[in-house]
Amino acid sequence: MKICFYNDFTLGVLNGDQVVDMSEHVKDIPMVGPHDLINGLIENFEDYRGVFENAAANGVGVPAASVQFRAPLPRPINIDCMAVNYMESGTKKEKSPINAFLKASNSVIGPNETMVCQDVPATIYEGEAELGLVMGKRAYQVSEDDAMDHVFGYVNFIDGSARGLPPAGNVFYQMKARETFSPLGPYIVTKDEIDDPQNLNVKLWVNGVLKQDFNTDDMAHSIKTCISWVSHVHTMEPGDVLATGTNHRGLNPFHDGDIVELEIEGLGRLTINVQDDLKRTWERIVRSDRTDKGLEPPHAPQLTGKYAPNI
Repeated sequence: MKICFYNDFTLGVLNGDQVVDMSEHVKDIPMVGPHDLINGLIENFEDYRGVFENAAANGVGVPAASVQFRAPLPRPINIDCMAVNYMESGTKKEKSPINAFLKASNSVIGPNETMVCQDVPATIYEGEAELGLVMGKRAYQVSEDDAMDHVFGYVNFIDGSARGLPPAGNVFYQMKARETFSPLGPYIVTKDEIDDPQNLNVKLWVNGVLKQDFNTDDMAHSIKTCISWVSHVHTMEPGDVLATGTNHRGLNPFHDGDIVELEIEGLGRLTINVQDDLKRTWERIVRSDRTDKGLEPPHAPQLTGKYAPNI
């Protein structure tokens, strides 16, 4: 099942190329905003599954092409992101130690919204294509064997990054938690629709040019391992997002006016815009082209605009 918010955060289910309004079926879920509604639905989904399946199959919908999809998880309680969790297409000889970081819950944007590159001296702005896990029930100190029982579904996730900000060593907070730096969508796909999340093709395009192209089987630490490890740090709640990391070889600089599209097998396509009021530019090159040549740093150098070297 594909669960979405659309237009003025109306709750819907996608049935083929139609979106069916589900708002009449969830009026009993206490809510202040749409984040309460989706989290409450996820936590109690077995009470609603039959109604949703029937309504999706038999209800009168509207064309999906006629609606504005919104972020299906407008404000998760937690957004956990795995760090350096890929073997980089076999170019790494050893796994990096398992590690993660938190992103601000209100950094989420949805389809066709805009990731903003702020006026700060970042050496580059990038966005990492990632498989996002959507947690279905509270997870605290769960075993790897029980980990997948706590997953509700999956979502496309882009991990926005503003790299190289001072002071040195203050890495993840300034780089990752910025406003608009957590695009996700266009909908949640329940886990029963995905046979093997550890074998999904991931593709990201910038202005129609394929930049990232990898499979989730390249993860260093498996999905089960990631869930168990994070759950031993803190409790994950229903509706939380656990982003599973990226293969960095296709990372590339984001520029003002870019259109970025992420498509993970079975999860639809998430499209966002990029805005940089400073109109900075970087060399249009992916990381693998630099690392394979032994160039440092691995990311593209800034060419023009505020904060560019020697300007």
